Amino acid sequence: MAERLIIGLDSSTQSTKAIAWTKSGELVAEGRADIPMQTPQMDYCEQDPNDWWDAAVTAMKQLAQQIDVSLVDGMAISNQRETIGFFDADLNPVHPAIVWLDSRSSIEADELYERVGLERLHTISGKPKDPIPSNSSVMWVRKNRPDLFTPASQVREVGSYLHGRLAGANAVSWASADPTGMFDIERKEWSAEILSVVGATSDQFANPVPPGTRVGGLSDAVADVTGLKAGTPIFAGAGDGQCAGLGVDAAKEGRVYLNLGTAIVTGLWSQTPNISNSWRTMLSPTGDGYFLEGVMRGGTYFLDWMVKHYIAPDEGSAAHEALHAKAMDLPIGSDGLLVCPYLSGCMNPFWDANAKAAIYGISPAHDTSYLYRASMEGLTGDIARTIFDMRDQGLKVTEIIGVGGGANSPLWRQMLVDATGIPLTLSKSLEASSLGAAMIAAVGAGWFESFDEASQAMSAVGETYQPDPVAHKEWKVLLERQQAFNAFCCHNETLS
Repeated sequence: MAERLIIGLDSSTQSTKAIAWTKSGELVAEGRADIPMQTPQMDYCEQDPNDWWDAAVTAMKQLAQQIDVSLVDGMAISNQRETIGFFDADLNPVHPAIVWLDSRSSIEADELYERVGLERLHTISGKPKDPIPSNSSVMWVRKNRPDLFTPASQVREVGSYLHGRLAGANAVSWASADPTGMFDIERKEWSAEILSVVGATSDQFANPVPPGTRVGGLSDAVADVTGLKAGTPIFAGAGDGQCAGLGVDAAKEGRVYLNLGTAIVTGLWSQTPNISNSWRTMLSPTGDGYFLEGVMRGGTYFLDWMVKHYIAPDEGSAAHEALHAKAMDLPIGSDGLLVCPYLSGCMNPFWDANAKAAIYGISPAHDTSYLYRASMEGLTGDIARTIFDMRDQGLKVTEIIGVGGGANSPLWRQMLVDATGIPLTLSKSLEASSLGAAMIAAVGAGWFESFDEASQAMSAVGETYQPDPVAHKEWKVLLERQQAFNAFCCHNETLS
């Protein structure tokens, strides 16, 4: 008998992937399509929501051609976070969607936190002062395009927009509403206090529901264009970062989820919100508890940028392999060379959108391999300090589970375990966000009685790497030097 299937629809920043999974977490088939992005001027990053839909349809259609659609028991969405769209009553876009990478609303972010109060807004939303949450983007549109922002206007993040197009549903998962910075993470509802300052009402947003809630069935019209079965249940999913944490079985005490991707996310589950400037507090994709996330906007992106613009401009990807091999033989601390990696500003712990990357301590002995290693050390240091802050504030940390392209680097893996003193295990779940969404749908469809049961059955891990106690002592010295240098790069007011 053919196995039943569940679909994780991962609508991320650059592409949409529709992946069919089995009950054991086997990837059976997938379809995918790119989502274009526009940068019409400095600080602007926009997308056309119609492209979200077109990419989803293309990905689902490709998938449907590879599987028996009668075997599909449900679908859930993993969506890019903080990105926000503006629509009329029929979900037709009236303004380009503002992507989480956009920074046009820094003035509105300052105004919002000043009017609500820095600590008050942080406590309600779980988000420290930062332009990434879409609350300030909504303020910007209301102020700059008031003709489009009427009481009938609809404001949707990607997940609830796709719910509307797939099933005519006016519903958003708690764990997709939360990243907007307009959601009360303890009351599990849109915050009237924040919305009153933003200039919107809860009626303009989708109705919040727990992850795993059935929000509707695939419409006949969508079934016709995708080839999937009409009525296929749609379950409320979560933001892509939270889904990835669930996909690697990190929605439980003690396991740090580390995504070494374009951006770096260091996440830890907690039963309580634990508000702190050392992380942002997100709702768990299970609906129970929270994910505490340290975030670096520039992860592998920073390394790629450094190689392309400063180390080996004309050598392409091959340069990474050569530099990586040389950097393996260099000492911890790169003989005094420090790199602050805040190329796109700093989130935790300083929350300074104007922070800059910097290099310090160059000597005639430092060649490009030292610069490469020091850049990796700079990224590693911020990860380690985030984990230490979690532990220092009473949270249990026993292991790290690594995903993302950066986890394939032997040098980076050893840096991470030596810097933190904590074992690191590689995840075998290469499409963790889609898998996490599939787990949510699997619970909603009745495959499993709990999210813990689903993640135990569907996630898989590989090799574990152990720290070197001697190297860990050397890293302690380096981490202190890095912290002082990074603080200077964020708070130095003598240079302008």
